[in-house]
Amino acid sequence: MKKRSLTIDGHRTSISLEDEFWEGLKRIAQERNVSLVEIVKKIDESRKCGLSSAIRVFVFNYYMK
Repeated sequence: MKKRSLTIDGHRTSISLEDEFWEGLKRIAQERNVSLVEIVKKIDESRKCGLSSAIRVFVFNYYMK
């Protein structure tokens, strides 16, 4: 589990994810030609649970399709 800090809309936040989810999220961002912060911001705007959980669900669903 790795904790990373990001700034989203001027607010600093820390996100704890397993390495596999960080790697999956980075790959998705690269495939979409967007920054990691941009993709996390989109996830944050539509989430219904904690941010770390929302990211895990997003990455899982992306690779299930």
